[in-house]
Amino acid sequence: MSNYSEITSIVNSILKKYDLCDQCLGRLFSKQLHLSSNKFLGKKLKKNYISKSKCYVCKDLFCNLDHFLKLMLDLSSNYEFQTYGVGIIIKPSIVDRDDFIRSKYKLKGIDSIKTDIAKELIKLFTKKTQKTLDSFDPEITFTVNLKDESCQLHSKSITIFGKYVKSERGYAQKQTPCDNCSGTGCRVCDFHGISEFESIEGIISKLIFKKFGGTTTKFTWIGGEDKSSLVLGNGRPFFVKIKNPSKRKSKLSDETFDSVSVFNLKLVDTFPKKPLNFYSRIKIKISTELQINSKKLQKLKDLTTCPIVIYEKSGKRYEKKIFDLKYKKNSTNLFTIIMSAEGGFPIKRFVIGDDVSPNISSLLDNSCVAQEFDFLDIVLK
Repeated sequence: MSNYSEITSIVNSILKKYDLCDQCLGRLFSKQLHLSSNKFLGKKLKKNYISKSKCYVCKDLFCNLDHFLKLMLDLSSNYEFQTYGVGIIIKPSIVDRDDFIRSKYKLKGIDSIKTDIAKELIKLFTKKTQKTLDSFDPEITFTVNLKDESCQLHSKSITIFGKYVKSERGYAQKQTPCDNCSGTGCRVCDFHGISEFESIEGIISKLIFKKFGGTTTKFTWIGGEDKSSLVLGNGRPFFVKIKNPSKRKSKLSDETFDSVSVFNLKLVDTFPKKPLNFYSRIKIKISTELQINSKKLQKLKDLTTCPIVIYEKSGKRYEKKIFDLKYKKNSTNLFTIIMSAEGGFPIKRFVIGDDVSPNISSLLDNSCVAQEFDFLDIVLK
């Protein structure tokens, strides 16, 4: 249907029964006439018609788009971004009336009113901000709710890779979640999910929030350690995802907080979806119940020739490998091991013999306990 006289005839039929605004009327025919401005076409088609009431379809919603534009501008004023996307929520009754008009007058190949509202808001926002629409992977996304006249903004997460060294004992790796929200984020913890910042996770999170804003952080640690363990050498690598950041670019420099150094920070494209392969060089100080038998101590060398089998309570079984091992007898009931092992090695269980085979205690025929263990280096494969 491209004949203008035919279109005029249908327009007259519609307007006799239904008041439509310029925008809604123009949208019904702009594609057939290859025109880009729905409002201009609607005005032209209605030149001899005076509206007596609100638009039957949108209830004059298009006259109120400046209000929603202001919400978008206010919300995004503190965010750094180049690309954006827009999602629209409207009353089902508006969609129903739009569908009814299109069906009744057999109008096909037309943008829905929801699409048209989004297009108009995009046009207004782009003109005001000079930012670029990206429908597939925007840096920020607006959800404009025309039902309750609200707007929400979601900022795409960013991921940072880094390393840390812990040169004094006493820092836990993970932070206890906020008591009030169990880590989901609330007003009590300023939506961070953690209310204290005294762990490795807390120290890094505080640094990240300062540089990038954001709400919560999610970590992937390359291995873990005890509160009493040191992390030395080139440090423990980690990935941290910052949710809803307000800044996307910030100068990343090495930082030291007391005895914790965070360094080698850099933005990366992806957050690991599965565990990464790595190995650790570990120093373990082991105490024994009975006096150490030096001959039996020599059996520790055999640990590099066979896999270490770990059994979980769930019934799962897996294997880890020790690549090299050295030991030193410190006293009658104390010795030290330095070994390189696959990542995820259960050190304490390996020493006492808790569902790990072979293990230190059974090899020495002596009840053993890991007094402390330190990480001399962690290497990503």
